[in-house]
Amino acid sequence: MGTLVTTLVDGILVPVITLVTAPIAFLASSGLLLLVFAALWAAFAVALVREPARIEATWRRLRSLPLVVQALAWVLFLPVLAGIVVWRTTWPAVARFVVVGGIAGWNLLVFLPRPA
Repeated sequence: MGTLVTTLVDGILVPVITLVTAPIAFLASSGLLLLVFAALWAAFAVALVREPARIEATWRRLRSLPLVVQALAWVLFLPVLAGIVVWRTTWPAVARFVVVGGIAGWNLLVFLPRPA
């Protein structure tokens, strides 16, 4: 049984994980993910300033999608969606700004390209 599991993991799971993670590693090391998330956070900030209702509309639109698509969105855009969740709370505005700013700062810091 142990060799069957090992064979399945080595033959199927490892190649699939490598196929999925290799492009992500390239995007992160090249700085492209930094640009993507910087653009998303900039759009978030613009929506807060110009039309705060757009954030709620984005949340409703996400929630109307099929569960599989929602799960994929959460996996791919977790920091931004966490920022939307925090912004939708009834916390004082200052607390929401601090938490969302902290999430955005952490997110962008994590994607800063580093030398190999």
